[in-house]
Amino acid sequence: IRGSSGGPFVPLSGSCRFADYFVICGLDTESGLEPDELSGENFEQSPLRRTFKSKVLAHYPDNVEWNPFDQDAVGMLCMPKGLAFRTQMDSREPQFHSFIITREDGSRTYGFALTFFEEVTSKQICSAMQTLYHMHNAEQYDILHTPTSPQGPEDQRRQHTPSRPMLHAAPAISRLQRFNSYDISRDTLYVSKCICLITPMAFAQACSKVLQQLHQAVSSPQPPPLPLESYIYNILYEVPLPPSGRSLKFSGVYGPVVCQRPSTSELPLFDFAISEMFNLLGVENVLQLFTCALLEMQILLYSQHYQRLMTVAESITALMFPFQWQHVYVPILPASLLHFLDAPVPYLMGLHSNGQDDRTKLELPQEANLCFVDIDNHFIELPEELPQFPNKLEFIQEISEVLMSFGVSPEGNIYSSDSQAKYRGFRAADMVSDKRNGNLASPLNSYLLRENETIARLQALVKRTGVSLDKDASSNKDGRVQCDEEELKMHQLNIQVREVFANRFTQMFADYEVFVIQPSHDKESWFTNRDQMQNFDKASFLSDQPEPYLPFLSRFLETQMFASFIDSKILCHDDEEKEHTLRVFDARVDKIRMLNVRTPTLRTSMYQKCTNIEEAAIEMRVSKIDHTALHPHLLDMKIGQGRYEQGFFPRLQSDVLSTGPTSNKWAKRSAPAQWRRRDRQKQHAEHLYLDNDQREKYIQEARNLGTTIRQPKLSNLSPSVIAQTNWKFVEGLLKECRNKTKRMLVEKMGREAVELGHGEVSITGVEENTLIASLCDLLERIWSHGLQVKQGKSALWSHLLHYQDSKEKKNATPGSLGRKSDGGGSVMPPLKISLIQDMRHIQNISEIKTDVGKARAWVRLSMEKKLLSRHLKQLLSDHELTKKLYKRYAFLRCDDEKEQFLYHLLSFNAVDYFCFTNVFTTIMIPYHVVVVPSKKLGGSMFTANPWVCVSGELAETGVLQVPRNTLEITFECQNLGKLTTVQMGHDNTGLYAKWLVECVVVRNEITGHTYKFPCGRWLGKGVDDGSLERILVGELMTPSSENDERMCRTPPMQQSPGMIRRFVTISPNSKPKLNTGQIQEGVGEAINGIVKHFHKPEKERGSLTLLLCGEYGLVWALEQVFQHGFKSPRLFKNVFIWDFLEKAQVYFESAEQREVTPDENWQTRVRHFCRFMRAINNAPRNIGKDGKFQMLVCLGARDHLLHHWIALLADCPITSQMYEDTALIKDRSLVNALIRVLQTLQEFNITLEASLVKGVGI
Repeated sequence: IRGSSGGPFVPLSGSCRFADYFVICGLDTESGLEPDELSGENFEQSPLRRTFKSKVLAHYPDNVEWNPFDQDAVGMLCMPKGLAFRTQMDSREPQFHSFIITREDGSRTYGFALTFFEEVTSKQICSAMQTLYHMHNAEQYDILHTPTSPQGPEDQRRQHTPSRPMLHAAPAISRLQRFNSYDISRDTLYVSKCICLITPMAFAQACSKVLQQLHQAVSSPQPPPLPLESYIYNILYEVPLPPSGRSLKFSGVYGPVVCQRPSTSELPLFDFAISEMFNLLGVENVLQLFTCALLEMQILLYSQHYQRLMTVAESITALMFPFQWQHVYVPILPASLLHFLDAPVPYLMGLHSNGQDDRTKLELPQEANLCFVDIDNHFIELPEELPQFPNKLEFIQEISEVLMSFGVSPEGNIYSSDSQAKYRGFRAADMVSDKRNGNLASPLNSYLLRENETIARLQALVKRTGVSLDKDASSNKDGRVQCDEEELKMHQLNIQVREVFANRFTQMFADYEVFVIQPSHDKESWFTNRDQMQNFDKASFLSDQPEPYLPFLSRFLETQMFASFIDSKILCHDDEEKEHTLRVFDARVDKIRMLNVRTPTLRTSMYQKCTNIEEAAIEMRVSKIDHTALHPHLLDMKIGQGRYEQGFFPRLQSDVLSTGPTSNKWAKRSAPAQWRRRDRQKQHAEHLYLDNDQREKYIQEARNLGTTIRQPKLSNLSPSVIAQTNWKFVEGLLKECRNKTKRMLVEKMGREAVELGHGEVSITGVEENTLIASLCDLLERIWSHGLQVKQGKSALWSHLLHYQDSKEKKNATPGSLGRKSDGGGSVMPPLKISLIQDMRHIQNISEIKTDVGKARAWVRLSMEKKLLSRHLKQLLSDHELTKKLYKRYAFLRCDDEKEQFLYHLLSFNAVDYFCFTNVFTTIMIPYHVVVVPSKKLGGSMFTANPWVCVSGELAETGVLQVPRNTLEITFECQNLGKLTTVQMGHDNTGLYAKWLVECVVVRNEITGHTYKFPCGRWLGKGVDDGSLERILVGELMTPSSENDERMCRTPPMQQSPGMIRRFVTISPNSKPKLNTGQIQEGVGEAINGIVKHFHKPEKERGSLTLLLCGEYGLVWALEQVFQHGFKSPRLFKNVFIWDFLEKAQVYFESAEQREVTPDENWQTRVRHFCRFMRAINNAPRNIGKDGKFQMLVCLGARDHLLHHWIALLADCPITSQMYEDTALIKDRSLVNALIRVLQTLQEFNITLEASLVKGVGI
């Protein structure tokens, strides 16, 4: 409901005031020094470096009803690290930072804080500090006099403390004196204090000016013109928010402050300097970070400057327009909330670094899909398998051009904002990042860094005495101009960059509306079933997109931000109701579609640059100020209270600040009241007519859908709160698991629910990969929730490794559970089900280098083997191990949830995934082949040498010799993909070279997929159809034990009509007769199968070979046609269809020579037919007559000639000799029907597998 950064939505009674609260935080002299133990390792640090609790000392007014004051949150965020102490030797530059408080309902309030140092006047505090130092020194002294004198952590931290850079050779005692850096008689003690404005909208520049001028008033030698209360009263009660599209000028202590707000047709308000983010990170890194944010990864920003954390977080989320970050968003994470990094949900958080610890010291609970951004070192660590943002290079080019036109370097420049740091010769930061990028060997590197410690100290000094990095660009101008050049430039740069980003989305989603699935139900029921509903036709949208966009887009469409965006589109039918962002976006989309004359559905990956940049509006507003607020004035204060003391922020007089002017005064004094009222209506429009409770409820619900816990409550957390939070996480993970499994199953099984708006008919390869990748992410998040100690980047893989170790120690046999496997009964010994064995397979794949990659491969393999649930159950059944690795509250130790989770995963066994075979296409896989001869007819006497050749969708093996005695081999070769055909034969040697083969079984030894290739025919000269080799078409066998048993006991003869031809050849009497109706139906079904095959998207088609040559395929159907009414001359001499075709060929050839029929068409058909027959007969392969018939049908189908040939043969005199009168081929109307059916194949481009047409050069 908020623009990506356009303030929170304001309830109507709400604030039309510029600021809601003025807050002062600092040291509470009453309660004294309380160490802030939550902020981390405190005690080895010298007392000046420790953090102490800060308090909110005062806030005015006490409370406003539209934005209740949240003491905990404000206190934590004003001073996230607590109080800091300094002495006169330290630099004490004021620091400005902003923060954001996101409430439970997702609305936001902004805070702007200026932290400065004040002298400590309280004697108690000074002497307490002195006492702490005495204690600390005594401890240090002990440490230093132990025989090995280790360098205490002090040495590294020393960089902060002011002192002469000491050399390490100094003896221990002098070191001790150096630590003693506070002496009550000699030093002045300073403590940090913070003044802060809490505002409903983020006018960062204006607020920073106001605060700086207030601070200046306190620190300058002359007192300010009016008491400070007057200015604070003015900003709290007399300065309104500027109306949309207007600018406003009001008075600070020393000069005017200008702020302006975009109109409803412009991009939402954004007042941070985007250029700062590009300076800090560089375009390339920003774009990678942007991609991570769009795909809802976990993002952790890391910097020692609060303002940098805030700038980067706000800039990245603002650039997502029109989408909005839907998950945990804490740009500044207070030290006491570090356990939130454990959250197993997407988050965007900022973590303060103390400027010394290297990234390696940071213990992060999960990194499998973490994007870690080290802002100060210009360095970013990305999650694995991050897809490219569409048109990335052109996009970077376009952004760089904009930046360069404003003099910002696209590579970024860390020190750009720091004038003196440019003179530093050494940059330790660069070395650190170099080391991380592997450019320096680490022992050498650490030696160099030690050498550079002195340099590092100097740097720290330069940093302190130099211009502070975070100073606002405009602050040093003392605000003399209405709105200085710098600030105008900042606004123009912001607008241009944001327009370039927004333009990417308007181009990418220019016709998104077409694909929105409007609910067929009323809103109420739509909401109750929201979880199961599909609100966007993803498959159709993706099928329109250019190929290179797919990896990114298919993942982006699965995100919560995209779903929420579409939800808000469904909820707001007309323009009036639309959320601000949506209205602006839709207007842009319409504009683009007007400009793009090309048909909107025709997609190109042509890069369209951004053309509409409206910066004129800003200049207009700034040059001609629309409104001026009331000037500060004297208040009715008690005499003697605005007393002024230089260097101290005064105790303000609360009675005058706690209440605003009474309403009539307000109306009298204010600028004309009409614009205020109008503004309220406009704001109202901008923030969606909230008086409509229904919609409010809907949108709130939609917000809460995907996010279990969106915002950590910023308060000092007790163990019970933490437990409660973790419980929410556990429930959330379970819900997410339920939705993901459901979505994946619906996608896989499709069809059943399309009309309900659930899912599309079929699933594309890209989309399946996306879903499986997101399942892997979910598993990683579950496995990293509540980890005791983190090891390696993948929590799941590290748990598996622990399990593997413990099992191997126990020396258990790896296959703990065997099960009857997929082979035909005794044909193959079953593959053991073994989690460890599957891990070993993955560990042996040299292509997979990282832990995260291994975990993903293991999940894919387990999915393909339908063992995911079973393996994970086995892994978690080792309770000792789980206890050792996980805290009590972890998801994996909540028994009920864990059971339900495994149960959800079990549902994947209902469908076949090939997510391992299809992804790892280049790895080596062992295959096991068994040839099963018929038991009846003595295979034992067989003397020839058999061979096989296995083909799959990806490759084929070449000829493999099979040992005659065992009839099985195991070989390793590059992944063949799904298996399609086996060619087998023998060399016809020895006395008895005749062989009746029942089937061939092939198993992939890694995935356990077993394929059965039925044969049931003889191979040998002079028996059956005389063939020495056959092409067998196979199918994946489904592992179910009863079925296996049945299959082995039944001889292949009676198994199915697919065997009909086999009877024909063995004993013609027994052949079952199919009537013409059944035969026509068979042909129809076979053709139908092929037509359906071609109507599927390319990535999802099954095996065409199976449809042509498999059971009930086209070859079988045409065989039935030609078998019908076929005269068989004598009982024991078999006649094959091929014999009939050969006779027909002889007849045609002689007819051609006699030139009987002059008909041109007839001649071409005859020529084709004879050419194919000759080619097949002359082929070097020893395939028999039925094999030749199969080849002829396949070639005829490929070249669209079958229907011509049927017509030819029906008219051929040979037919009348060889067929009875009742035969189908003699029935005119039936033949015509058959021809019509076969003609439907003409529109398809049939490509045959190499094994089917080997040796025929046509």
